[in-house]
Amino acid sequence: PGRIMTVPSSYAGSHEAMLHEAVGEPSLMVFTDERDGPWLSAVREHRAIGVVYRPAAERRGNWVPTLMGRRYDALLFFDDTRALRALQPEPLDWPTEAETYPWSV
Repeated sequence: PGRIMTVPSSYAGSHEAMLHEAVGEPSLMVFTDERDGPWLSAVREHRAIGVVYRPAAERRGNWVPTLMGRRYDALLFFDDTRALRALQPEPLDWPTEAETYPWSV
């Protein structure tokens, strides 16, 4: 079942902290072939929240060292978001896929 979770603020020096200070509003960034500038070519922490988010593992499990210019061709930045509502709020009558992270067996 879906849950609404509070995500802690970003860490100083992370990509998210830098975007918060420099941009602060929803933005689309498209990266050109020139990706050797100071921001795109520097390794910094980047929060990776996917389908599964574990608040107890915030620092060790949700942050990865990232070169933005090598990881992305474009980036949508949102300083603040809200929980989404499911398109289909009731459970479906089909079998669910087993949780396999981090293995695919």
